[in-house]
Amino acid sequence: MNGVEPNQQSGDSGKSSGSVTEKQEEARKIRRLQLMISMVMSVISQDPNLTVEEASELVAGAKRAALAMFPDKEFAYDILYKPRLQRLMKERFRLQ
Repeated sequence: MNGVEPNQQSGDSGKSSGSVTEKQEEARKIRRLQLMISMVMSVISQDPNLTVEEASELVAGAKRAALAMFPDKEFAYDILYKPRLQRLMKERFRLQ
């Protein structure tokens, strides 16, 4: 339907390209992003010695990594992950 033949070879990877491979790659990247956000949230909530500055650096680094994986999806990041991280920061550090 998308015009890509299942046996067409990719120029740089040697794997067959097409919608199935692209979907698998995107699913892998999404899972990696979810795991990264989960780990950042765990560190922020569980490390008793973490300062608000260090936590803010973790959040900023997570956003940079997310946008490196999905450059055109800043809006999605802002509605999915930013509120969770902001809520956690407020709860953890009693921010206003």
